[in-house]
Amino acid sequence: MHAYRTHHCAALRETDVGSDVRLSGWVHRKRDHGGVLFIDLRDHYGITQIVADADSPALPTFEALRVESVVTIDGTVKKRSDATINANLPTGAIEVFARGATVQSHAQELPMPVAGDAEYPEDIRLRYRYLDLRRERLHANMLLRSNVIASLRRRMIDQGFTEFQTPILTASSPEGARDYLVPSRVHPGKFYALPQAPQMFKQLLMVAGFDKYFQIAPCFRDEDARADRSPGEFYQLDFEMSFVTQEDVFAAIEPVLHGVFEEYADWQGRGREVSALPFRRIPYRESMLKYGNDKPDLRNPILISDVSEQFVGSGFGRFASIVDSGDVVRAIPAPGTAEKSRKFFDDMNSWAQGEGFAGLGYATRKGGEWGGPIAKNHGEDKMTAMADALGLGPDDGLFFAAGKEAQAAKLAGLARTRVGEQLGLIDPNRFEFCWIVDFPMFEYDEDAKKVDFSHNPFSMPQGEMEALETKDPLDILAYQYDIVCNGVELSSGAIRNHRPEIMYKAFEVAGYSKEEVDTNFAGMINAFKFGAPPHGGSAPGVDRMVMLLAGEPNIREVVLFPMNQKAEDLMMAAPGPVSAKQLRELNIRLVEAPGPAKS
Repeated sequence: MHAYRTHHCAALRETDVGSDVRLSGWVHRKRDHGGVLFIDLRDHYGITQIVADADSPALPTFEALRVESVVTIDGTVKKRSDATINANLPTGAIEVFARGATVQSHAQELPMPVAGDAEYPEDIRLRYRYLDLRRERLHANMLLRSNVIASLRRRMIDQGFTEFQTPILTASSPEGARDYLVPSRVHPGKFYALPQAPQMFKQLLMVAGFDKYFQIAPCFRDEDARADRSPGEFYQLDFEMSFVTQEDVFAAIEPVLHGVFEEYADWQGRGREVSALPFRRIPYRESMLKYGNDKPDLRNPILISDVSEQFVGSGFGRFASIVDSGDVVRAIPAPGTAEKSRKFFDDMNSWAQGEGFAGLGYATRKGGEWGGPIAKNHGEDKMTAMADALGLGPDDGLFFAAGKEAQAAKLAGLARTRVGEQLGLIDPNRFEFCWIVDFPMFEYDEDAKKVDFSHNPFSMPQGEMEALETKDPLDILAYQYDIVCNGVELSSGAIRNHRPEIMYKAFEVAGYSKEEVDTNFAGMINAFKFGAPPHGGSAPGVDRMVMLLAGEPNIREVVLFPMNQKAEDLMMAAPGPVSAKQLRELNIRLVEAPGPAKS
């Protein structure tokens, strides 16, 4: 017999009754029923009930054990009585009568229990992450993550992609976030950087002629944590293709994402639906108007509309003056709110003020009759004409966001989400994908008072050189795209600008000299001068995909050993100090941070 086990703790069934077995695992629960002691023994695979009574030599050992101690049990499989069968356990029809027990490891008193679903403070969960990972929900999340990555890898290979590994120690480059820098011992005063993404390397692989690359790539960015973003590191399904159009990229990755989400849509019996192929394509400007952002949650049926023209010369002077000054008014429907009290609408206004906005206007409607100051001053007929133009019913109210276009769009987008949540309009059992396309190549930077890149400086402008030479920069669109699911941006991507002369011109429009391009992006721009194919790709975030599939609100619940919001690893005490010897080897001297100013 094996030293530790003949079966794992989810393996035994009624067909094993009468067998002598050996099991090893953690003591999940103990229950003393007056001289008969029951233990739920847990391992990676599941749970088996162990029983010991006065006739069992293992009883004294079990009585002395704390939960989460590790034990090996020898025993005989017995059938449970019909009244004690546990239909919720795969092993629920049997139990093991213990004839002997060997304690492999004693557990101290636990800082947090493993059994049960009680919530515990995040600092305790992260400091004792190895205990947290024993808990059923988190353990299942990590298995889901592993399975999703295996599925992604298999599907990419089936699509003809080849997996390559790009460097982790590389050069610092000006990208969207701060680099993590690594000092060089052999080159004093110089630093490597951990890659924010394998962007340049994967493009260079296309220049090298590899055609279709992918990688489950670790990426490192020194940025603040959010619910859907880890500080420090994350993983993405990074891929790139040669001789492709934007639609070719979509056609390659859509079946992969759709297939993975369909494969795990019924995870834990949730029975969720995935939007059909092909995914919707929504131009950026349309998304900003209808949804108030560039990552729309399409499960929410509410659509935002621009109603600025409706308020030209309106009796509601505040909106009339806003429109006269060149600003906008956006309308957010509130369907079926006839029976809602005035408090519902006032609470929405208070919520908007709490978010830092001046407020959220509204008009109520019941049986076709309007209520509220906006409706009263704008006029019954004009309000009805507006509602008809928006396709609203007689019991649908309206909220209004007014002001500068960017601010009005932001408030309208947030209000759309909140109204959808408050009214229960967002279906939790659907995954709705879409592509956001036609991003503007440039934007006007109000702070710097200049035109700059809006999204990705290495994208191919639509119209290429002719557009750069003849069009207003703010009218130029790019072959840039984002993939979005349920309001979560999974990745950005682009058809790349592979022609040096177009790249130089694009940077010139944004105020950068040829010399600056040659200095900052030497590796890529030089490679392109030796023959580069048209190419493009994207990099959907693995952590975010698993977060969506697991139904978790925070990305830390699907990462094995995450940092906290302050980018600290409480379990390993990182970041931490290093020795003076290590600093000398790296030719580094620490500068003491300035203390508080003295009064």
